[in-house]
Amino acid sequence: VQLQASGGGLVQAGGSLRLSCTAFPNIFSFNIRAWYRQAPGKQRELVAQIGNDGYKYADSVKGRFTIDRDITKNMIFLRMNNLKPEDTAVYYCNEDPPRVRSGIAYWGEGTQVTVSS
Repeated sequence: VQLQASGGGLVQAGGSLRLSCTAFPNIFSFNIRAWYRQAPGKQRELVAQIGNDGYKYADSVKGRFTIDRDITKNMIFLRMNNLKPEDTAVYYCNEDPPRVRSGIAYWGEGTQVTVSS
């Protein structure tokens, strides 16, 4: 069972992208609730989450990113507007906190987002 994010790409600053995430082959094998990202040379960070008390965002993306989900398909999405070069990173979806396998956080296939200035 794996997580897979998609929808990344190369975009100019100010542009938009919409990321999608699902689990396969069993789409309900994960309780996918969050987006994370890891920029080159930096630690992975939480970008947006669907919590029990609402949707939360990192300060750096507030007002620009929107997380959403399709409960029937167990998919989550990340709409990213007004992208900035500092948003360049590999974006991952996961549970919140991230799923752990054999004592190690599991990260599925991320999707690369590159924002040019």
